[in-house]
Amino acid sequence: MSTDATSPAQRSPDDAAGGSAATSAGAAGANDAGAVRAPDDGRATSSVAGVTGPVSEGAHAYASGPGAHPLLLVRHGQTEWSLDGRHTGRTDIPLTEEGEAQARALRDLLAPWDVRAVRVSPLQRARRTAELAGLGDHLELVEDPDLVEWDYGSVEGKSTPQVREELGYEWKIFEHGVAPGRTPGELVQDVAARTAHALARVRPLLDEGPVCLVAHGHSLRILAATYLGLPPSAAAALELSPASLSVLGESHRVPTVRQWNLSPA
Repeated sequence: MSTDATSPAQRSPDDAAGGSAATSAGAAGANDAGAVRAPDDGRATSSVAGVTGPVSEGAHAYASGPGAHPLLLVRHGQTEWSLDGRHTGRTDIPLTEEGEAQARALRDLLAPWDVRAVRVSPLQRARRTAELAGLGDHLELVEDPDLVEWDYGSVEGKSTPQVREELGYEWKIFEHGVAPGRTPGELVQDVAARTAHALARVRPLLDEGPVCLVAHGHSLRILAATYLGLPPSAAAALELSPASLSVLGESHRVPTVRQWNLSPA
């Protein structure tokens, strides 16, 4: 097992593609967590909405600026693994009873918003949250695979303290990345590129009214950084609680954060 934080194994974003299969609820990463892949400088390139350029150029680059209406971000409710602080990527586990209660309580937070379209991660914890929050009462819950959570590879099912104990240094996912496990794992730039695609698809809908995305902690944090024109690694500073609502908007054609990490009272 490697304990050298300065020279983790590297892999290009192309090598990490294809890790979309969900693992069973009991599956954690099968491989040793030591061969961790470090991100590069955070400037992943992507061709989205006809524009090729660094993902970190943000909303102006990929979607001709932010939309006229707000973009709502909802993180799913509590699961057994989120309660324990374990990385839950492609493992498709349900909400806890508390998570379902949290999701129902989101109705009050969402009530003031005249949401016109909803996009959800295909994982059950996100879709169930959308259902319980009332988003499917009058709107179709359209699944978008690009909203799925970060593929954590070998750290799937493990908490940050567990990974740090195995590696012997202060591992940080945004700094040191993940190694392949039962799934291939992703670079943070991979996640940013696909969330940029998700943003580009909803951009035209924002001219008609607010749009709500229901997904996961890391994928939504990285999506928000991309929307704001920040490098993906900036998402490390954006804390996002289970069953929370955040609102992105614009001011004078500049993407902004209007509200962040609101939880039901």
